[in-house]
Amino acid sequence: MRRQKRDMNDRAQHRGYLAGVAGKPKDGCPHEDINLRQNWLNGWREGRCDNWDGMTGVSGIQSATRH
Repeated sequence: MRRQKRDMNDRAQHRGYLAGVAGKPKDGCPHEDINLRQNWLNGWREGRCDNWDGMTGVSGIQSATRH
């Protein structure tokens, strides 16, 4: 059975979240398209908040699977 590709906006947000949790700067956004960039930055902000709240490592696994 084939897997459907995820929506590019969802993928951008998820990768932004992972970058935020890893503590990477928001200047590292790889997208030029304004919509993809906005979704990546939204995910990055959520990831940074989770990082600041201590949701890294094992405690962050649950949160990372939601995004």
